[in-house]
Amino acid sequence: MATATIKDVAREARVSVASVSRALNGGRGVTAETGARIREAAARLRYMPHAAARMLITRRTHTIGALLPDLYGEFFSELIRGIDLAARARGLHLLVSSSHDDAAAAAVALRAMQGRVDGLLLMSPHADAAFLRQNLPLGLPTVLMNTRLADDDYCALSVDNDGGARLMVEHLLSTGHQRIVFIQGPPGNRDAAERELGYRETLASVAPDSPVIMLRGDFGEESGYRAGQQVLAMRPRPDAVFAGNDMMAIGCMAALREAGISVPEEIAVSGFDDVPMARYVTPPLTTIHVQIAELGSQAMELLGEQIDRPDQPKAGVHRRVAARLVVRGSTVAIPR
Repeated sequence: MATATIKDVAREARVSVASVSRALNGGRGVTAETGARIREAAARLRYMPHAAARMLITRRTHTIGALLPDLYGEFFSELIRGIDLAARARGLHLLVSSSHDDAAAAAVALRAMQGRVDGLLLMSPHADAAFLRQNLPLGLPTVLMNTRLADDDYCALSVDNDGGARLMVEHLLSTGHQRIVFIQGPPGNRDAAERELGYRETLASVAPDSPVIMLRGDFGEESGYRAGQQVLAMRPRPDAVFAGNDMMAIGCMAALREAGISVPEEIAVSGFDDVPMARYVTPPLTTIHVQIAELGSQAMELLGEQIDRPDQPKAGVHRRVAARLVVRGSTVAIPR
């Protein structure tokens, strides 16, 4: 069967080609009754608008881009889910790419999206002012996620990482722990740096006699497992672990469990993010809850506002996503 054309739809609906174009592209000048008749005719004929031609008419791709440092793990799957749901609600498609924490890869991905997206959501440790000037088209609506710059050139949305870290350290101290290890995230990562800062500052202000103990990590489970093995070898042994994210905390718990260490009776373990898996490990993980999908949907809403109102100021809107403490069995023995 031959592919239906816009002329076929016009003939079927008994209207002009221009009326079909306006109705299917959201333009004005078509009554509700005529618009419904055109859409019904298009559905019967299985007419698919030509994307390139549609772009020439509307100057819109109806697609938004999301560039993330990685696509692996529950955090990013939840983030993408939140972005996609909000994009769909606006009738937009989502184009996702990853920089794999590499500046050159991030630059290539941004250039590949040029001309293909109406706006961009960007989360990257490499996105300083110079990087954005070199790689972002001038005037492209853009929202930074956990990538806020010092100036007001872009809209930005970020998690209250240092505030969340403070809540966790205060919780561990209040439950009697004094030697608290912090498992770091990857170097150059903004979330990791802010969470580490919250850990350091809270110990300094609330428990200055407690030592600062740092172990390297990269936000992956394997690095948490290796950190757990290092904890086991320490003398004196720490009585609590605060991992920079949940996946490292889960890896650390695996190492402790293999060594026969009881959590939380011998060593308490906590994380950050509250990914869906956190409540299902044994024992359930105490963590800092971040509404990850909400972070994505709020960023998409900010971007949508820019796209819909191109004449409005695009920069200067900075929002913080709150973080809260969720206490579970990995830091406090909960009676069954």
